[in-house]
Amino acid sequence: MMAIQKEFQVDKLKTKVFATRQEMGAGAAEDMARVLKDILEKKNEANIIFAAAPSQNEFFESLLQIQGIDWERVNAFHMDEYIGLPASAPQRFGNFLKDKIFDKAAFQSVNLINGNAENLEEEIKRYTHLLKSKPADIVCMGIGENGHIAFNDPHVALFDDPAMVKIVELDEKCKMQQVNDDCFSRLEDVPTHALTLTIPALMSGQYIFCMVPGKTKAEAVANTLMGEIEEACPASILRTHNRAVLYLDADSGSRVR
Repeated sequence: MMAIQKEFQVDKLKTKVFATRQEMGAGAAEDMARVLKDILEKKNEANIIFAAAPSQNEFFESLLQIQGIDWERVNAFHMDEYIGLPASAPQRFGNFLKDKIFDKAAFQSVNLINGNAENLEEEIKRYTHLLKSKPADIVCMGIGENGHIAFNDPHVALFDDPAMVKIVELDEKCKMQQVNDDCFSRLEDVPTHALTLTIPALMSGQYIFCMVPGKTKAEAVANTLMGEIEEACPASILRTHNRAVLYLDADSGSRVR
């Protein structure tokens, strides 16, 4: 068990602060694995939505080391994908997740969003049908520097979005984060649009595990926990979920009073 520096709750959102990114990832992985094993004791299969971001690396590494998870009864989904990147581009979120976890555990199924589909509206319908047919038990996510969850940037985030999947235009701060994370070398290289699961789709998960390390996330974390629950900080909606836990390291939690 990882040592928690601080533990508190804001509205319904439980928050755990660890000293380091590694401890944060390990602590989140232990908690998630425990919940997943419990779900698989009660159901034949489990459905998990994963985020693709460097903020999740320590969580993935720790999760794959945990023994006793029956991955062959888990259906994997992801929450967003760029539109128009070459199929082999490492920045594609499907490729990132294959490298980090999808190709390393024997999932029952891996369900990827196709950002290069000839008909994006048909792709939205296809993925929406998948999500409805296999409702999410667990959502594993991060928070962006602008407070986004998935690619629901503040200017497109809708807490009551009628869609489950939609096309969005990325805002400047979101695109800059991709450069800051060394995913792209220049702002001009970052795609302008993406497919994303909407906020209601993410919030429909029975359990949410949100891993947010790093000093570049400190402002977004402070806004999430201490600001209004509003679409200007999409992640603030997590404070209304009954089974959401936010995992921080000392850097990301540095501005939380």
